Amino acid sequence: MKISEFFNRELIITNFEAKSQDDVFDVLYKKLFENGYVKETYLEAVKKREKVFPTGLLLNKYNVAIPHTDPEHVIKPAIAVATLKKPVIFKNMANPLEDVLVNIIFMIALNESHSQVEMLQQLIQLIQDDSLLEKIIGEDGGDGIITSIKMYFKEEYIDI
Repeated sequence: MKISEFFNRELIITNFEAKSQDDVFDVLYKKLFENGYVKETYLEAVKKREKVFPTGLLLNKYNVAIPHTDPEHVIKPAIAVATLKKPVIFKNMANPLEDVLVNIIFMIALNESHSQVEMLQQLIQLIQDDSLLEKIIGEDGGDGIITSIKMYFKEEYIDI
């Protein structure tokens, strides 16, 4: 499955003014829940998991977080995205004692654990490209972000 199939415009928020990671979790969860992707239990499960296994990634120019939780909280797979006006603090995945100022959040909702590896490989490839992250941050809406991701993976552009 192509990673672009996990993105939907109704699950993308651009230039979001968040004060904390909880603000981001709350707004992305609401999008996922209202559109039938996750169960009510998803938000609390993501917050609990983030405390134990932080997801902030210190990259080159733009830092990313990839919060997620167990498949039992997910109805159908998706990736919700938030680009932030100002970064918020996440704990570093590699060193949980260290803070990371995160610009982009990819909140993952997968309902099958075996699909996680392939999807994460594609997501890691995506987030390692500074120019793509810059395009994503510069977009004004979900359509532009999805188009940038499809073009990155050289997928045929489909009008969405």
